[in-house]
Amino acid sequence: MSVPVFEEFEPAADCGCPGCAQQRRDLALGLPVRVGGHPAAHGARRALVLVTAAGVVLSGGGAAVATALPPPTGPFTPADEARGTAADPGPDTPQGGRAPLHGAPGPGSQPSPNATPTTSQIATGTLRKTTRTEIINRAKLWVTAKVPYSMEKYWSDGYRQDCSGFISMAWNLRGNEWTGSLDRFADRIDRIDLKPGDILLFHNPADPTRGSHVTIFGGWTDYTHTSYLAYEQTRPRTRKQATPMAYWQNADRYVAYRYKGVVSGGGTGGTGGTGGGAKPTATPYPGLGMFGPGANNGYVAQLGRLLVDRGAKKYYSKGPGPKWGEADRRATQAFQRAQGWKGGEADGLPGPETWRLLVTGGGRSIGGSSGSGGPSAHATEFPGRGSFRPGQSSAYVEKLGKQLVKRGFGKHYLSGPGPRWTEADRRNVEAFQRAQGWRGAAADGYPGPETWRRLFR
Repeated sequence: MSVPVFEEFEPAADCGCPGCAQQRRDLALGLPVRVGGHPAAHGARRALVLVTAAGVVLSGGGAAVATALPPPTGPFTPADEARGTAADPGPDTPQGGRAPLHGAPGPGSQPSPNATPTTSQIATGTLRKTTRTEIINRAKLWVTAKVPYSMEKYWSDGYRQDCSGFISMAWNLRGNEWTGSLDRFADRIDRIDLKPGDILLFHNPADPTRGSHVTIFGGWTDYTHTSYLAYEQTRPRTRKQATPMAYWQNADRYVAYRYKGVVSGGGTGGTGGTGGGAKPTATPYPGLGMFGPGANNGYVAQLGRLLVDRGAKKYYSKGPGPKWGEADRRATQAFQRAQGWKGGEADGLPGPETWRLLVTGGGRSIGGSSGSGGPSAHATEFPGRGSFRPGQSSAYVEKLGKQLVKRGFGKHYLSGPGPRWTEADRRNVEAFQRAQGWRGAAADGYPGPETWRRLFR
């Protein structure tokens, strides 16, 4: 018996239904999914191969088989994929292909397979709004569930089980993104401005398989800013642990980003100069709930550093940290009293006005000196490139080194920093410059006016 010949189903040219129209486009183009082809077309081609193979087997036994693929009943959707009507195309990148969620769309949603929102769509509200607390709580769900790492599998919530699928889930994105597209949903920020829910992203466009990764920033572990609490999806499963800034490898190549849809969680209540309404600042007041007995977060550490800069060092037996202590209360109270506040306005708990004066350099410092009222109140004017060369020794070199450590770029110091310029200083400066996105001569490890300004701003 001769083997029957099979041909691909060709929808009628005059059929205008959405399914036939989509099928004509996809079968005509024949593009693989990884370069933009439609998963339905991929599934149809694979189904054709399976039917042909079945025909060869069945023909030997005299069984009859169909001579054409059945026509589609409608446009392909993520729900179709969940039911198995299209073959899984597999990952196209180390983090998997850019794809829709696997599962039925939620109420009111309008999924579009293999589509990422454009800049204009993002600007007009396509992104779901979320708070920092919600981002961290979603991340904790996977940590608790110990979700296994996989670039091919999808968790029960519909998100891919790799590092960028984890971020897509935590940010509540409408689809699964990868390290090469997450930046479209975020604004680039300076590492010193990192807050819980932000991410540290390294995407290697030359070869994404070499090091590309992304983590969620959960807060600084101490006042030095040399390590942070990272939530990440990595082998063998989701984890939360203290991690050196910015990561164990390629530390200087990670870039900090903030989700465009994040809603600021600023508080309104509080004590300590609450009258008069605080002006917007680079670091908004996080709310009174972030301070006081039992508090343990990055804002407490930031408060302590700001207070030390304003003359409160004597209140700390060791450097300020993220856990609230009596030293924080006494230092805050001393700063409040320096403003002339009494009673409930100087209770040692930072309210909006206390916070505003600290982060902007305003008001009077502990001991009576006046702030300049600007964010650069304690910065030093750039002393010139000649101060930072091999063999040079000055207070400027030591000041530079201490600021590098404070900003999280001190990993090359084995001791110090000190007043004498060393290769460790140069390598740390280079790491800071590369974190700004600079390359070549702009990241040679020697500070210029712009490096100095960004480092001390």
